[in-house]
Amino acid sequence: MKIICIGQNYLEHIKELNSAIPDEPVFFMKPDTALLLDNKPFYLPDFSSDIHHEVEIVLKINRVGKNIAEEFAHKYYEELTVGIDFTARDIQKQQKTKGLPWEKAKSFDFSAPMGKFVPKKKFARMNNIGFHLDINGKTVQKGNTSDLLFSFDKVIAFISKFVTLKIGDLIYTGTPVGVGPVKIGDKLEAYLEDEKLLVFEVK
Repeated sequence: MKIICIGQNYLEHIKELNSAIPDEPVFFMKPDTALLLDNKPFYLPDFSSDIHHEVEIVLKINRVGKNIAEEFAHKYYEELTVGIDFTARDIQKQQKTKGLPWEKAKSFDFSAPMGKFVPKKKFARMNNIGFHLDINGKTVQKGNTSDLLFSFDKVIAFISKFVTLKIGDLIYTGTPVGVGPVKIGDKLEAYLEDEKLLVFEVK
């Protein structure tokens, strides 16, 4: 199982980080040790003083695929949920400045909390799904798949040109505007539409 994350997939988030708008999907990977399941607490690592939350919709691949045509990509997942792509923003900035890869800012242990999966048939359209993140009862990020630069199907087709997708692989599809730091004592609750699928504390 691998975790594939899409960066820079919501325009307003790109603007808040002063990044260039990509002309194709940007992706990176996290190891399976990044997963944090069952609403277990997230412990702040000692190597960063600026861990940011990034809420995202997560797809679970349900069949093996390589060079998938976009028109058939919808057949490669049947479930989705919400997850957090935790980012050590201070380390990421250091790496970007040096022109170096930034896996250590994204791929550290337990940097990918993930919620309970629900069937995609619950939603009328994949291009109009709302999701949001609350911290301590206040909404800090809110997005809708209608604002994706690259749709779920485009993302799946693009990734599969380079990387064979296998059953159980996870795709974090990008975060909307509103990313920011977390601190000890914070309670994070992530929703797909109005259904809470992920809740955990920062310790």
